[in-house]
Amino acid sequence: MTTTELPLPEVLLPDVPLPNRIDSRRLELPCQNGDADLWFAEEPAGLEQAKALCRGCPLQEPCLAEALGRGEPWGVWGGEIFDRGAVIARKRPRGRPRKNAAG
Repeated sequence: MTTTELPLPEVLLPDVPLPNRIDSRRLELPCQNGDADLWFAEEPAGLEQAKALCRGCPLQEPCLAEALGRGEPWGVWGGEIFDRGAVIARKRPRGRPRKNAAG
């Protein structure tokens, strides 16, 4: 059996207006500086680090709103983890599945 790699979706930063008091030329956003792969990490620790970097960002709320509006399938947007289009609190590591409470 062979596997086929699917192309990754194009990632676009939200096109949102900046608050009037922020000079966009001097704005340093954590998602634009450093390792962009962190926002799409496979490991939960990487995603938690990306969420932490979002805290305090002046565009956190509009970024989240835009991601929800676009139906982003994956990644950290506005300080939240998107997994298959749904916002989740945290990503579980690969391995043993969750125990069924009824079983």
